[in-house]
Amino acid sequence: MKLVLNGHDERYIVEQSLMNLFPGEKPVYEPILPGDDCWAVVSVSEAEGLCAVTVELCQNGRTAVERLTHPLSGTEFEQEGQRRHAVARCFFLAAQTVTGVTPPWGMLTGVRPDKPVTWALAEGKTPEQARQMLEQDYFVTPSRAALALETGSAALTAAQKLGPKDIAVYVGIPFCPTRCSYCSFVSHSVERSFALVPPYVDALVEEIRAGGEMARQQGLRVRAFYMGGGTPTTLTARQMDRVLTTFEESFDILPCEEITVEAGRPDTITAEKLAVLKSHGVTRVSVNPQTMEDHVLRAIGRCHTAGDIEQAMELVAAYGFPHVNMDLIAGLPEDSPEGFRRSLDRCLAFGTDNVTVHTLALKRGSRILTEGLSIPDGTAVAEMLAYAEPVLRRSGYAPYYLYRQKQMSGSFENIGWCRPGAECWYNIYIMSELCSILSFGAGGSTKMVEPGTNRIERVFNLKYPKEYTERPEKCLENQAAFADFYRNL
Repeated sequence: MKLVLNGHDERYIVEQSLMNLFPGEKPVYEPILPGDDCWAVVSVSEAEGLCAVTVELCQNGRTAVERLTHPLSGTEFEQEGQRRHAVARCFFLAAQTVTGVTPPWGMLTGVRPDKPVTWALAEGKTPEQARQMLEQDYFVTPSRAALALETGSAALTAAQKLGPKDIAVYVGIPFCPTRCSYCSFVSHSVERSFALVPPYVDALVEEIRAGGEMARQQGLRVRAFYMGGGTPTTLTARQMDRVLTTFEESFDILPCEEITVEAGRPDTITAEKLAVLKSHGVTRVSVNPQTMEDHVLRAIGRCHTAGDIEQAMELVAAYGFPHVNMDLIAGLPEDSPEGFRRSLDRCLAFGTDNVTVHTLALKRGSRILTEGLSIPDGTAVAEMLAYAEPVLRRSGYAPYYLYRQKQMSGSFENIGWCRPGAECWYNIYIMSELCSILSFGAGGSTKMVEPGTNRIERVFNLKYPKEYTERPEKCLENQAAFADFYRNL
């Protein structure tokens, strides 16, 4: 779609709105010529404390013109947010007129659509007022507004548990047995990159030790630990023991309420590795089948069967971990609503207390896009999700966190469901940005959050395992930035 911006440079919010409302369209900044039938002109002017926005939009020959004014008040930062909201709202109304479609999350384009609910509840609004705000101010559909109210309320509960120097720790293991077709993470197949693993573990251990010393000096308290990937259980039992031992020796783990390790792929789960996890007090293991349909597993590049998942779950159950999570993805290549229903039903039969239902996100660099794999359409994905919610609720689960990604099938979301008392607090902390996340490992994203404000800073580790192991000074720079952040609070 051709875009023309007059009187402003709010490119980001216009482009995000475009991707949300016109999936597949890309922004092009070129003059609109006679005969063009896909364009938008977004004009903004300000006078006497008012922001006036006009959007003229054309899509496939259908046109619409929307105008609105919005008062500006408060600090410059607050006015910037008000301006962006006005631009997004006006663009949404024009697009809605042209398409006749209201996406599930209305005009919300961000990763965390339940944040406004948490803020509203923290300010003293009632749950009903918070829900109405989503529907009236952001055009969120009633079903999604109700979901956001539940997860936003869980985030408020989590926030109330945290102190000003409480943090969470993430350890990344960027290796997998094979690369899935939907994946764009910086992860390596162990079959091809086995030689990278030992030096990676060496570097990771040193980074954790340095981070623990920094945290002690700043008086920081770890409330949750999460080891993800990739697939952490691609490490050997000895390597996993070494990493977890280093964490225990480097940090005061008494305040740490939970220790989560993704055991993701059943072809990496062994009794020896589970014994190591149990000996370190791991409270949650995540086994992520994504599907229980063998032909779908083959389509996404998995080298195991649904039967292997069942055997892995039996082994995990034998070790008696307090909590077990299973992940599914709606919209995978070669899947169908019937296949997704069978997968969910089989997962629920294990009695796991956590189920995460993802919606497929089309990521640049994934084989789905590079190879043009066939995937279910938005209607089929909607049918999958429409089955999941009532079945999970009847089985005693409730949604406790959610987030969105770009290019999600049907413009839906990912939802974590759990039984009462089985929440993974780390998931809430990171998705609702409630506390700082100190990340270790290649591709790690360390997030520094000032409690009670919208101030967030980020630093990033080097992306690839080889460069991560060869340049430890970058990790030390990031930890110094983390320490400076807390010294300046």
